[in-house]
Amino acid sequence: MTTVQRDDIPTVHLLTLRSSSLLLQKNFEGVFSADTIERFLITSYDEISGRLTNDEYLALFAERFARERLTALARVEGKDDDGRPIVLFLCTHNAGRSQMALGFFKAYAGDRAIAWSGGSEPGISVNPAAVAAMADKGIDISQEFPKPWTDEIVRAADVVVTMGCGDACPIFPGKRYVDWPVPDPAGMEVSDVRPIRDEVEKRVRTLIAELDVPERS
Repeated sequence: MTTVQRDDIPTVHLLTLRSSSLLLQKNFEGVFSADTIERFLITSYDEISGRLTNDEYLALFAERFARERLTALARVEGKDDDGRPIVLFLCTHNAGRSQMALGFFKAYAGDRAIAWSGGSEPGISVNPAAVAAMADKGIDISQEFPKPWTDEIVRAADVVVTMGCGDACPIFPGKRYVDWPVPDPAGMEVSDVRPIRDEVEKRVRTLIAELDVPERS
């Protein structure tokens, strides 16, 4: 068991990261070493540090990001595969389209599948108009945060859904790629985002059906 040490990380974040490290070590016991877990935790922290508008939950976001990455790496390395399909939603800023798709997928697929999201140029916060539009549907995405994709996450995905990231979207041979030509809601009012939200919802439900994942009632 090692202890997270970094002089440039605020004490309050460091304490949270140390607790997160212990939790992740318990969750991934026998799968990854403490050193590997702490490396992923710290690099996840660095990936999003200094970019988010509100860093109050930065250390907790780092834990969530690290957990996704470790889960992906375990799948890629054949160390843990529960058979559930993994879908990755990608857009430019990971602030609107991909976050709405993630919210719908989690709401309809539940724990029968795994879904992640990422961006080629992650923004500083989730689009508030997208948050409001999703709230109309009873889905809360206000606790999500923009983050980049990583190689292990893309490699672990069974389906990669791209929405506007163009040539910046990662390409790995053998992956199923689906492109959704959905408008970017950046800068739009909530009323203008709702039709985009509805289009994303329709596409998500079609994808869930194609994956033969029963929708959660």
